[in-house]
Amino acid sequence: MTRRTRLRRAATAAVVALAATFAVALPARAASAGPAGGSAGGDLTHLVNPFIGTQNDGNTYPGAAVPFGMVQLSPDTGHNTGYDYGQDHILGFSSVHLSGVGCGLGGDLPVLPTTGDITSTDDAQYAAQFSHSDESASPGAYQVKLATGITAELTATTRTGWQRYTFPATDKANVLLNSGQALHKVTSSTVTVVDDRTVLTAITGSGFCQDTKPYTLYTETRFDRPFASYGTWNGATVTAGSASSTSTGRGGAYVRFDTTKDRSVTAVTSLSWTGPAGAAKNLAAEGHGSFDRTRSAAKQAWQDRLAQIRVTGGTDEQQRTFYSSLYRSFLAPNVGDDVDGRYTGWDGKIHPANGITYYQNWSLWDTYRTQQQLLALLAPRESRDMALSLLRVADESGQLPRWGYATVETNIMTGDPVTPFLVDAYRQGLLKGHEEEAYRVLKEHVDHAAPDSSPSADRQADAEYLANGYVPYDPTRPQTKPGDDDYQHGPSATLEYALADAALGGMAKDLGHTADAAKYLTRGQNYRSILNPATGFFQARDTDGAFVGPSDPAASVGFHEGTSWQYMWLVPQDLPGLVDRIGGESTANARLDSFFAYDQLLKDPAGTARDVWVNGPYSYYNQDKYNPQNEPDLSAPYTYLSTGQPWKTTDVVHAALTLFADAPDGVTGNDDLGTMSAWQVLSAIGIYPMAPGTDQWGVSTPLFDRVDLKLDKAYYPGGGMTVTAPGSSDTDRYIQTARLGGKALTDTYLTTADIKAGKDLALTVGGKPSTWGTAASAAPPALDHVPDNRRHTSAAADPAAPGILTGGAAADVDVSAVLSGPGTVSGSVTVSAAGPLTVDPKQASFTVVSDSLPATHVVPLHVSAPAGTPDGTYPVTVAVKQAGGPTATRTVPVSVTTASCQGTSGYCPQDLSAQYDLDGVGAAGTGADFDGTGTSYPAEQMPAAGTGVLAGRAYDFPDTSGSAKNFATAHGQTVPLVQRAYSGLDVLLSAHGGDVTSTATVHYTDGSTSQVALNATDWAAGSPRLGEDIAVHADSRYNASGTPDGVAVNLWHISVPLDSGRTAESITLPDNTNLALYAISGHNA
Repeated sequence: MTRRTRLRRAATAAVVALAATFAVALPARAASAGPAGGSAGGDLTHLVNPFIGTQNDGNTYPGAAVPFGMVQLSPDTGHNTGYDYGQDHILGFSSVHLSGVGCGLGGDLPVLPTTGDITSTDDAQYAAQFSHSDESASPGAYQVKLATGITAELTATTRTGWQRYTFPATDKANVLLNSGQALHKVTSSTVTVVDDRTVLTAITGSGFCQDTKPYTLYTETRFDRPFASYGTWNGATVTAGSASSTSTGRGGAYVRFDTTKDRSVTAVTSLSWTGPAGAAKNLAAEGHGSFDRTRSAAKQAWQDRLAQIRVTGGTDEQQRTFYSSLYRSFLAPNVGDDVDGRYTGWDGKIHPANGITYYQNWSLWDTYRTQQQLLALLAPRESRDMALSLLRVADESGQLPRWGYATVETNIMTGDPVTPFLVDAYRQGLLKGHEEEAYRVLKEHVDHAAPDSSPSADRQADAEYLANGYVPYDPTRPQTKPGDDDYQHGPSATLEYALADAALGGMAKDLGHTADAAKYLTRGQNYRSILNPATGFFQARDTDGAFVGPSDPAASVGFHEGTSWQYMWLVPQDLPGLVDRIGGESTANARLDSFFAYDQLLKDPAGTARDVWVNGPYSYYNQDKYNPQNEPDLSAPYTYLSTGQPWKTTDVVHAALTLFADAPDGVTGNDDLGTMSAWQVLSAIGIYPMAPGTDQWGVSTPLFDRVDLKLDKAYYPGGGMTVTAPGSSDTDRYIQTARLGGKALTDTYLTTADIKAGKDLALTVGGKPSTWGTAASAAPPALDHVPDNRRHTSAAADPAAPGILTGGAAADVDVSAVLSGPGTVSGSVTVSAAGPLTVDPKQASFTVVSDSLPATHVVPLHVSAPAGTPDGTYPVTVAVKQAGGPTATRTVPVSVTTASCQGTSGYCPQDLSAQYDLDGVGAAGTGADFDGTGTSYPAEQMPAAGTGVLAGRAYDFPDTSGSAKNFATAHGQTVPLVQRAYSGLDVLLSAHGGDVTSTATVHYTDGSTSQVALNATDWAAGSPRLGEDIAVHADSRYNASGTPDGVAVNLWHISVPLDSGRTAESITLPDNTNLALYAISGHNA
């Protein structure tokens, strides 16, 4: 591997002196706790609080599960993902939950004990009230006393959920098994009472955030005593004595017991994704024994997992928070096969597992960054089977997953997370015997987008990415598959693709695929394709190659759940190269300090974390600061390990760790199947995976004096690793010296090989930063990459489709010639126009400094149409040639239009000035209010005021400056038209508060009228839904202060047909002020 030599401060003493001025203490913390569990073999489960993350959208669940279990039996309170600590009614105890997901999923078969008659079949209506004072949870167990007087206890095995209900004395003790309601959409369900102790269900559903292919879960519930009676329901109809019901809506069964003497009822529910036979086998294998014995076994399973890490020191709360995070890290992925090893593949067929445990539920965009690496350390056998399960998905469906649930692809999130996930598994030695198989699958995956016939959207923008080096930002492109779309998140998808390619390049090199390695490592540098040299920040590029959206990195467009600021450091494969290209270490460190609000952080770490970094659980956009509650920034604090200031990593990490607490709101953001929890665990123990697809682990000060890791000798021959930092505290947190395996460690990282060898990491810490890790050679190296001599050429025009009024002023068109190549590159622009149009200039030559970044040279053009030019669209051809490189040709369609209310051609713009009553267009720094919430269209992207051309039609555009009114809200008024015969009206309009479907009335001079549709999709919808087309697309609307809020909006165009044989005189608008008109033009007849 090669390393970049960096300039360093002249004197080490100067480094220490400067660093010491920034060494400000965190708030004092309580005295250190002893060893977790009280002794080397003490119980650790009591340190886990399953309620952490159940409030403020951590979206965790408090119920019963075992590590990686198929079953997660937990209460649902009405929150879209299951349980919310702020709610006080339980709808049921359902069998499937995914910890920390952002949308509703699972929640199958909510079961609730009740008493009395069955009066409702809707779980929201029959929900039982409860109090947290009557509720408890621990690993593998949950208990609550409901306000009805019923006590419910839950526990679980891998494939079964156990419920024990203690009823009051009654002859109407019911258990409701609701097959028709879940946290996802239930499309059909069948429930069958097969005998006096057993109920079967088959539940088919779909969806996660958006629609998906259907998936079916099968259950068998066995009670420990016979039913006194039973029945089913379909919709709102309850039928006593019915043994079966199939429903496409609400459906389920109830079973009733007499508890006047024996008040206890125990039920065991098994799950299977293969069919009722699978559920029966799972129940037979895991449904025997007693409730108490099962609960004890679940506790022991968790104790065994938690005991793989023993910590000494830290506060009691830090230990509880730590072990609770470790607990959540083991909740997923989940076993997907039955006890006989059969599972349902993504092809819908049943397959044998053939020697592995098959796993499912893949939140890969999240977990590839932290949880995969933690599980590879602590659960390598399971991690190996998880990786092999992904290869099974590829073999059976033809595609690797992006975000997989059960047996289907959801296409949620973007980029290519599965490649670094699997390459990491390879790096960690988990794919022995399958290296070439995995490589072949990954090679096919990164080189080809999923076909149209596949439900998968994997690498959907590969064609453009491979041709041009970037994924274009194209928000108006029709979305062809449910889920998220890479084209709507072009710049972030580019970064994720490049990261994945670099990781695969390293794997290819290891396996001896030399040519492939060069190809993929070169593609790993494609992050440069969206690095704007004019700003030094990443920016979206459109399909023509032009940079688009605001250049302000806090107001950027196209970054999935983030901004350009927040994605700045997502180049772990080549941090040295990134640092060079943004101006060197001083620039990088200044940006990092600004990003983390570092000066403020030193004064008030916890306050900065809570009040500056965190802006609400879903506030991803329009931020220039670190977002510790979402995945793109997880590795950002560790960037300082590569910029010569490693002490700042500890400052930022320790501040971020204060966001994790022993409280229901103690998870920062969605936990995302353990991703955030794994970040907490890794950061707290002081070793963190630096770059997906590499074997590097960054070093920072742990929270604890001592961390002992017990590792599987089959994968880690050393059998474990100890990290020590005696005296680690809020004041003494800076590494002074480090020793690895008894030898001095001057690097800021160690490797997987070091961990496999069992080398202990011994740190000494102090109250001031030191010179440790500041040498040029101390930083983690970049992945090997080859020189990038590729050249790319793009040609773009702004506006992309200009319009000219016949005989009017020339249209100004800016041609952007975008060149990338090594060093300084030369280019030329040649322009030709179809007669009678004229264009000036016709040719221009230029040079730009590229250094493999997309450098832009703008050539202003003036295009004019002489009087008498017939209306129509005329091509202007622009050719951009790079010396020694490719040529890009762009045809610019120029529409020429007559603006006249006389004659039978052209368009007659209508004057709406007397109708304008709403200022819905703001300017940068000056807000307006289109929708009543203080948001507005950006004036900079709207047509210039006055008579002009848009999409070949002439309009009178309103004034958008200051507080001028520019929209006419529809409130039943009659708008006069220039009286003449029209073939139709072209209307620019919009709507807010949802889509508007309405009717307007056209009046003719002969006294007749006609009804016409005046429909508009909501302005913030991604695409038209009511037959419109997009007239103006704005990448982001403005908020009340005139800054972009990240929500793209559209102004729509509709054509309203009129009777050209009559003279139109006016149009009466509907009475709906959510509908607003911007301009009208009559098409002369």
